[in-house]
Amino acid sequence: MKIAVVIPTYNERENLPKITAQLMALPLDLRLLVIEDNSPDGTGKVADELTQQYPGRVSVMHRTGKLGLGTAYISGFKQLLATDADAIGQMDADFSHPPEKLLEMITALQDVDIAAGSRYIPGGSLDEKWPFWRKALSGFGNIYARTILGMSLKDVTGGFRLWKRQTLEAFPLDEIKANGYVFQVEMAYVAQKLGFRFKEIPIHFNERIYGQSKMNFRIQIEAALRVWELPGRYRHLKKIK
Repeated sequence: MKIAVVIPTYNERENLPKITAQLMALPLDLRLLVIEDNSPDGTGKVADELTQQYPGRVSVMHRTGKLGLGTAYISGFKQLLATDADAIGQMDADFSHPPEKLLEMITALQDVDIAAGSRYIPGGSLDEKWPFWRKALSGFGNIYARTILGMSLKDVTGGFRLWKRQTLEAFPLDEIKANGYVFQVEMAYVAQKLGFRFKEIPIHFNERIYGQSKMNFRIQIEAALRVWELPGRYRHLKKIK
């Protein structure tokens, strides 16, 4: 199976070479597409160097600025759908998503349409260094979105997923509007509306070692409000599976 993974980057100079090395070391036919948003810390230059270090396996899409998580993934998905990839993955650059779990996700994908790394099923967990309030906020945000949208997926806010090619080909990618962290919720909600099947794989969500988290209170409030828009926006969708 040919795997292609999208990683959006903004100020990930320290993390990108390390996560790339771990991905390239996996016993997989795997290619990496970095979506680089003109990071001021020089991540773009590092990404270009990685294309030379791993010729034919690493590529970079340079964008003009910080254009958002959602557009990064949509642009990456579209580019990879023009290749011969059998499955397309998405993950963060900061090791919050353990690369080795891709092996389990590939196995799971044999029977479903989407494999998802999950913090909220048995065996999944959040970083032990997180303070209680942060764990509580993360858990509440996930339950909040699941309840409003009536979703069976346990981790609707997680960003570690592996999609069958045919699943993304059937997806209304141009209708996806979320550009922040609620992008993950919107994609999961649309997938459920279309009748696609998920399999969740337990992961330990690690705190980043290098760089700064992009999450802040404003982003969380925006996500909470935008969740309410989704049922109305996608009421026209019918199951295709």
